[in-house]
Amino acid sequence: MANAASGMAVEDNCKLKFLELKKRNFRFIIFRIDGQQVVVEKLGNPQETYDDFTASLPADECRYAVFDLDFTTNENCQKSKIFFIAWSPDSSRVRMKMVYASSKDRFKRELDGIQVELQATDPSEMSFDIIKSRAL
Repeated sequence: MANAASGMAVEDNCKLKFLELKKRNFRFIIFRIDGQQVVVEKLGNPQETYDDFTASLPADECRYAVFDLDFTTNENCQKSKIFFIAWSPDSSRVRMKMVYASSKDRFKRELDGIQVELQATDPSEMSFDIIKSRAL
């Protein structure tokens, strides 16, 4: 298990599942902090959509997530980018927000291959249009 600077451990399964996502075995992964370690909470199969992903995030609890976005560029090229999303809704507890914020950078470093990072406190901050514009 990797040890995060905030004292937060990262379960090895987090990195293993992320490697599988890079091989296109998953569309998304949602991670949560459980006690003193980051663990995998949910895996999205490759057929799931961005709407399935956003519906999987709790309305009042923080989460980390990665999403593999397929898109077409303005030049009509098929591409994909892996997003790291720090979900920290306004309605979540202050302590939870602090723990997730202090552990984020170290956890993100464990996931080699993140291309775009996004911080969201409200669903409107991570709408599909925003995600797509960040990818281009």
